[in-house]
Amino acid sequence: MFEKIANIFRIPDLRKRVLFTFAMLAVYRVGGHLPTPGVDTVALQRLFQSQSGSMLGFVDLFSGGNLGRMTIFALGIMPYITASIILQLLTVVYEPLARLQKEGELGRKKITQWTRYLTVILSAVQSLGIALTLQHGVGGQQLVLTPGIYFILMTMLTLTAGSTFVMWLGEQITERGVGNGMSLLIFAGIVVGLPRAVFDLYDKVHTNAWGAFTFPAMILLLALMIVVVAFIVFVEKSERRIPVQYAKRVVGRKVMGGQSTHLPLRVNAGGVMPVIFASSILTLPQTAGYLIKGKSVVIDRMLEQLNWGEPLYTMLYAIGIIFFAYFYVSIIFNPTEVSQNMQKYGGFIPGIRPGKRTSDYINDILTRITLVGGLYLIVVSIIPEWMIAGMRLNHLPGALGAMFEHLPTWVTNGLGVNFYFGGTSLLIVVGVAMDTINQVESQLIMRHYEGFSSRSGRIRGRRAW
Repeated sequence: MFEKIANIFRIPDLRKRVLFTFAMLAVYRVGGHLPTPGVDTVALQRLFQSQSGSMLGFVDLFSGGNLGRMTIFALGIMPYITASIILQLLTVVYEPLARLQKEGELGRKKITQWTRYLTVILSAVQSLGIALTLQHGVGGQQLVLTPGIYFILMTMLTLTAGSTFVMWLGEQITERGVGNGMSLLIFAGIVVGLPRAVFDLYDKVHTNAWGAFTFPAMILLLALMIVVVAFIVFVEKSERRIPVQYAKRVVGRKVMGGQSTHLPLRVNAGGVMPVIFASSILTLPQTAGYLIKGKSVVIDRMLEQLNWGEPLYTMLYAIGIIFFAYFYVSIIFNPTEVSQNMQKYGGFIPGIRPGKRTSDYINDILTRITLVGGLYLIVVSIIPEWMIAGMRLNHLPGALGAMFEHLPTWVTNGLGVNFYFGGTSLLIVVGVAMDTINQVESQLIMRHYEGFSSRSGRIRGRRAW
């Protein structure tokens, strides 16, 4: 393993990419310790500690704790993700954008430019909401040292500039580093909480927080985490292989084709993106809710039902994951285009006629395995968080909630462990790590070096006998 890691630094181009990625992540972490002017950070951290099981804690997870400390990177990458979702949804319903996306590299650059502009607008709006919320105070706590119009303008300028800089960092990592820059920034924000989570576990064992159940609970949680990680790796590597046969063709004096191959369809083609998209969309009502909270009993009740871990939030979260799983696959994979390319080069699926029948066959298989992939994302994201944060079925309205009132406290309220051990966090961390390792491995194999996995290796030529 050490030899394989050393191979990364033997390739000048790959070494530069890896070091550049580390440098950009270091800049991101340094910016995460620069506070926004005029904010009482001590009072804000007390607020976030009291709200650790709510949407505030969930959003703080994606920002790497920057929101809880109200640093210049408090908005993190979420405005960019939201802008990307809006633009991608518009490409489906707005024909000029759909045509622009089909124009190739030039069209994609134009959409990327509009995404940047929309990110700046969303950052300004969200920073205004944060500034007004901080100045108004939350839960009777005064969070601003010197309230006024200057504080609002300074907060908007600071947070918008910070969000724009984070977007630039992510794009630089994608272009000049290794892996997807936006995903790696989220990955870095989550992983930085690992030492705190380990200390939290140690503290619970040391203080015997759950009585006689403390040690078995820790063993159960660690075993669950190992099982979930193994399950994530297994499904992420799973694929449905469609056999493809290429007919023989005579080109000049050569006979081309005639070989058998397969078309690999990943069970979870969208990776962690459906989870990130669904999470970012569900943060919007809560973000707006802090501005109008307390003005209407009905709205307050609805916002309570949309808190992280509530049954309504869980249901919408699951629906959002399924929707974005299909939506993301429809963007990155076009069965009609694949069918046309196969037909163009003389390929066909045994037993299936070329053309539309092939396209429909691939689409049917893709629809079924994407549903399996979406259900897998739901299980990995929600089930561990139910076990850790609790199934709050007793919060259901009316008689439905009364049916679950007598459940044990550890079932309804969970075990209160750090967010790092939640299913969403593990899914993002493992998914991004696997994707980055695969990209590094492909660079190694392309240059005739051995990869990380046992099945990859140095490319060998034919032996001379």
